[in-house]
Amino acid sequence: MPRYVAFLRGVSPMNAKMPELKRAFEAVGFTNVKTVLSSGNVVFDARKSTEAALERKAEAAMAAALDRSFYTIVRPVSVLEALLATNPYAHAELAPQSKRVVSFLRAAPAAVPTLPVVLEDAQIVSVIGREVFCSYVPGDTGPAFMRLIEKTFGQDITTRTWESMRKCAAA
Repeated sequence: MPRYVAFLRGVSPMNAKMPELKRAFEAVGFTNVKTVLSSGNVVFDARKSTEAALERKAEAAMAAALDRSFYTIVRPVSVLEALLATNPYAHAELAPQSKRVVSFLRAAPAAVPTLPVVLEDAQIVSVIGREVFCSYVPGDTGPAFMRLIEKTFGQDITTRTWESMRKCAAA
């Protein structure tokens, strides 16, 4: 049975408890369910299906069990493993203190801008299919990388650190 990761937008320990998310996913038949970190990452096994169908099923499960739902983007673990192996940051010029983040889109963008796209201390360095790879230097001006990604690709996304994606793929 394929293994998947559901990346939920806007989840924090303040608005969703991980044991409740786990139970919601199990209630609709997903198996071997694990939450990773406390930021809305749910790893599970399911019969082979489209990502869109799994997203709808997960969102309906949360609505039924939690009385609220979170925007969900699903990827097979095999896709995450392939992305990790490509290292889309390899050819980018990153400052030593840079952090790496991955934004997940439901659909590939209609057009990809000339890269890198830069805003303050953030830059989009690569786009592979439905994933956007960005780096940023933490600073006092807030999350410039989120402003950059949303300005370029819209708000129907969810973002994780490179390390969080790695942990989800290994779970």
